[in-house]
Amino acid sequence: MRRIVAVETGGPEVLQLVEEEIPEPGPGEVRVKVLTSGVAFGDLLWMSGVVPGSPKPPFSPGYDLVGLVDKLGEGVNGFEVGQRVAAFVKTGGYAEYSCWPQEELTPISDDLDPTTQICLTLNYVTAYVLINRIGKITSGGRILVHGAGGGMGTAMLDLARTMDIQAFGTASLAKHELVESLGGIPIDYRSEDFVEIVNREGGVDLVVDHMGGSHLARSFQCLRPGGTLVSTSSYAAALGQSGALETVGGLLRLQLWNVWPNQRSALLFDVVPFYKKNPGMYSLDLLALQELLAEEKINPVLDTTFPLEEGAKALEYLRDGKAKGKVVLVTEAYSSTFPGL
Repeated sequence: MRRIVAVETGGPEVLQLVEEEIPEPGPGEVRVKVLTSGVAFGDLLWMSGVVPGSPKPPFSPGYDLVGLVDKLGEGVNGFEVGQRVAAFVKTGGYAEYSCWPQEELTPISDDLDPTTQICLTLNYVTAYVLINRIGKITSGGRILVHGAGGGMGTAMLDLARTMDIQAFGTASLAKHELVESLGGIPIDYRSEDFVEIVNREGGVDLVVDHMGGSHLARSFQCLRPGGTLVSTSSYAAALGQSGALETVGGLLRLQLWNVWPNQRSALLFDVVPFYKKNPGMYSLDLLALQELLAEEKINPVLDTTFPLEEGAKALEYLRDGKAKGKVVLVTEAYSSTFPGL
């Protein structure tokens, strides 16, 4: 089998394609033949090593995957060989085969394209949690999404549209048409002041900020009473655009804003520990999204696919801000199993 490995701390250039024996599942584990794996900014964050708790090289990136059950370990129940499953694993998705504890896997529909399904397994479930469980935004509410033209941003806009939630989205001018097609109000982050534009309309109930550092303070200014700022990552730090001091300062501000009596809240959010603290909730949320997808109530935006061996190119494409929607890695198993897709 082949898998992509980050051999040291760094950017896409540290990724290498390696060949090794197909792993054997241990007790309680399921071996999965991977079809698709999501390419996420979180992969770049882990590889950069700027986030506390980042995995130490060598490791395989890949937050999420869709695949087929290939072999069952001793004591596994509820799965069959050939069954399609999704896994939300944080690292390890960039591989042709991988073994996971059975509780990490969610059975999913066989009727949908795995390149569409992988759009749900990280981006849409995160958007679903932020809107429904963290922000508790309902019809008539307002949100601001930074990076609205990417995989996560388009998921937020798509879900907001289905829930009658008004969404503002910062994006480069080239992505404004996409933002508008998803019902969002585009803001050019290069030439427009998103704070001024959003507050002119009365502010928002939820801001999702992936930039981190000093950018968080401007996002916080957009909240109306009762609103929540969610910091999901630190894009600026991963790209070397801000130092460790600025990054830590931004995180400290989150705590201070919660102490001040300002009728607003702020938090650092990582979807992985959220679901670990709420066992079973991931499967419920993913299946709810699968139903919305089957009913064509949501329409994930797939930008492009790369073969597994071009994982470095896929991450470069994402890092450079070229993606309009989700970027996905596909394996040879996908091409051979779904020749017509």
